[in-house]
Amino acid sequence: MINATKTTMGHMMTKGRGVLASDLNKVTDDMVDLSIVVPCYNEEAVIPLFLQTIVPILQSLGLSYELVFINDGSRDNTLSVLQQAKTDYPQIRIINFSRNFGKEAALSAGIDFANGKALIPMDVDLQDPLELIPEMVRIWREEGVDVVLAKRADRSKDSFLKRWTANVFYRLNNMISDNRIPENVGDFRLVSRRCVEAIKLMGETQRFMKGIFAWVGFKSHVIEYQRDERQAGQTSFNGWKLWNLALEGITSFSTAPLRVWLYIGLVAWFVSIAYGSWIVLRTLIYGVDMPGYASMFTAILFLGSTQLIVLGVLGEYIGRIYLECKSRPLYIVEDEY
Repeated sequence: MINATKTTMGHMMTKGRGVLASDLNKVTDDMVDLSIVVPCYNEEAVIPLFLQTIVPILQSLGLSYELVFINDGSRDNTLSVLQQAKTDYPQIRIINFSRNFGKEAALSAGIDFANGKALIPMDVDLQDPLELIPEMVRIWREEGVDVVLAKRADRSKDSFLKRWTANVFYRLNNMISDNRIPENVGDFRLVSRRCVEAIKLMGETQRFMKGIFAWVGFKSHVIEYQRDERQAGQTSFNGWKLWNLALEGITSFSTAPLRVWLYIGLVAWFVSIAYGSWIVLRTLIYGVDMPGYASMFTAILFLGSTQLIVLGVLGEYIGRIYLECKSRPLYIVEDEY
């Protein structure tokens, strides 16, 4: 089953090329009040504990709800565990991918398939405190906001390297991009139905969900929390995947890495013209030749390395264009339970 849930925009283009927020209010009577969207990859060990913890909290809200699990091509028994859990918890829906498409695709699928008036995407590892859900729901219903962000008050349980790189990413991204991403805010948040419908209009296949959540805007509220340790299993994210995710985020919402080389080139051009003029004048006046091969070798090596960096930056953007032009589906759903 190929994802075919892309929303047509023709009837929404009532104001030029924009979209009226009122057109995004697609709440119907057959919707549940709350959808919990949970991407899973090799999470068989923690799923039972997650359900034992979250179901009583959801029941205490007095709202209708669903738990949308996306099995992102797990290699362990995640699918079997979810199927077994569905017999005990009928509110569970399972979206089973044909292979591993990545967390951003899994999160997008959850947004596509969820049928709630509000959605809460979150990880299954219990690092995000489920006790915040009632407060998030209260703020959404009573204060009329479309987005309730859960922000980590501190990251002391992360390694120094992870804290430092995260801080550098947020500062760099928010400095060069018009689309400001809230710092230390992950996927754990509540979003209203009209916010969800706005996200579904974004058709790119190379997705950075934190940036997409931020791009659609709407009125938001921030609550802080302390992040716990993973309760079971092992994370599938490593340094290399986080690095690629950071590149995805920067190139998805900013062209500054391309533009900066124009200014670097202009500066280098002026410096080279000034330096070359100085050498010519010195030679004409004093008859001094430019000495040595070392300086020439250094200059050639510097310029060659700079050109390779520029080609690498161009390659990142050209690669994105290449992948987007293929128009492949973001994910393929093998089964839905």
